[in-house]
Amino acid sequence: MNAALNWVILSCCAGLAPLFAENNGFPDFGRNYGRSMVISQQGIAATSHPLASSDAAQILAHGGSAADAAIAANAVLAVVEPMKNGLGGDLFMLYWDAATGKLSGVNASGASPGALTPQFLADKGVKSMPQEGIHSVTIPGAVDGWALVHARFGRLPWPDLFAAAIRYAEQGFVVTEAISESWNERENLRKIRAYPETARVYLPGGRPLAQGELFRNPDMGRALRHIATQGRQAMYEGPIAAAILKTSQGFGGTLTAPELSAFNSEWVDPVSIDYRGWKVYELPPNSQGIAALEMLNIMEVTPAAPQGPFSPAEMHKRIEAMKLSYSDIRRYNADPRTYAAPVSRLISKEYARQRAALIDPQRAKKDVPPGQAIGSDTTYLAIVDRQGNIASWIQSLYSEFGSGITVEGMGFLLQNRGGGFTLEAGHPNVLAGGKRPFHTIIPAFMERGDVHIGFGIMGGANQPLAHAQFVSNLVDYGMNLQAALEAPRFTKRNSEGIDVSIEKRVPAATLDQLSAMGHEVLIRREYTQEMGRGQAVLRNTATGLNSAASDPRADGAATPEPVVP
Repeated sequence: MNAALNWVILSCCAGLAPLFAENNGFPDFGRNYGRSMVISQQGIAATSHPLASSDAAQILAHGGSAADAAIAANAVLAVVEPMKNGLGGDLFMLYWDAATGKLSGVNASGASPGALTPQFLADKGVKSMPQEGIHSVTIPGAVDGWALVHARFGRLPWPDLFAAAIRYAEQGFVVTEAISESWNERENLRKIRAYPETARVYLPGGRPLAQGELFRNPDMGRALRHIATQGRQAMYEGPIAAAILKTSQGFGGTLTAPELSAFNSEWVDPVSIDYRGWKVYELPPNSQGIAALEMLNIMEVTPAAPQGPFSPAEMHKRIEAMKLSYSDIRRYNADPRTYAAPVSRLISKEYARQRAALIDPQRAKKDVPPGQAIGSDTTYLAIVDRQGNIASWIQSLYSEFGSGITVEGMGFLLQNRGGGFTLEAGHPNVLAGGKRPFHTIIPAFMERGDVHIGFGIMGGANQPLAHAQFVSNLVDYGMNLQAALEAPRFTKRNSEGIDVSIEKRVPAATLDQLSAMGHEVLIRREYTQEMGRGQAVLRNTATGLNSAASDPRADGAATPEPVVP
């Protein structure tokens, strides 16, 4: 097939310049990116919604830590982005404590009910892992994760963190452009209408809300009030737990009260690699963070293309490195309590050299098998406080509107994270009762010398490859936080095939050359949520300055802490 027929280009513009001049320690691109990077002596909150950013900034101004502000922002996002995150989902976090210089990780992901097994599903005629409905639901870990983080790093009283979220739930908030887009998506509407309680809550008047309309969710306000006054107990043993169990039983679910009350999130040690002098951190399995580290290692085997990040050679290398790492993560990632994933091997430089040798610099590979390593939608936020503590924080329901099931009388959706399991016998990630599934959500952190960066880019399987592109933009091409987030991205949801989606801001010549190399290029609009929605914060310990960036693919903002009397 003629290369020119492999893609249709609508319009495009030049990419960002690969070189920059130093300007008071910050790169100067002559502003060929859209938003300004936010810089402040005070703390900064970068989230995907301005109401969450504003509330988190107020928490910081009243003496709250980055942890306090992150919990408050997450609670607001649960109200204003209910299709993406909330009380019924899971949480992962990286927290950099400026005083000690220690980076800590939290895994607040829940397990499947003990009675939910492959045989249980087989007896019901189910042959593949459900992607919605009650048998896709796992124990929601986010609220316990909030409590765990607050106990160690919180400074403000727990009830103070939920005031704004309760207010927006009870009094309402105005639906923004990106949220309306998700609400009105055809598959999301089908899912909402399939479950009566979800339709009652999220289709007021029988229809989804449009941009500019006011949405109230007093039921979620009730749930948040329980959490504010009773803490995690309300969620796992109290009135919310009772509502979860009643809802589950009504749909034929197998979750029990002892399983819910016994849930505990855990502190975990991050894993890391060195990428051209920067230390880059992710969380270990059952999250997919090691895929980002493996991809970066593979990219590092050869120098970054001097022609720039949007040159054919550089984009081809990134795409092919992504296929190799994703093939491995799908083969080897699982709950570490049931399977010892070969993490050290997967993120080793030696293994990366072996995998990189499989890349044909002139041709896209269609089939990429995993190596021999043995020997969804989401909300991400980043907070830095005035002391320099950093919360890199991600929380999700998995698919938009999760399982589709709303907890009766509490206004929030239960996640469908169980859809991350496989029913393939013998696979490390096969469904088992009491086991945590493969998880897509990953917070990240990187540092060199005095510079410490918390970052994340949402979007299911998109996340590792988006992380690697962001890191390379910063390290290899000298972009600042905002430029690196705004830069055109590609995405691909699996390691098979030659298809790849690319934003049309990438130069036409690059798209043409990629097509000639055998890539099936799918052109997307200039800024699309398909590429994920990122946030980033930076602390320079030498200057004491904080910086932040917010992705224009979302409604959000990087909001500095106001100075209060």
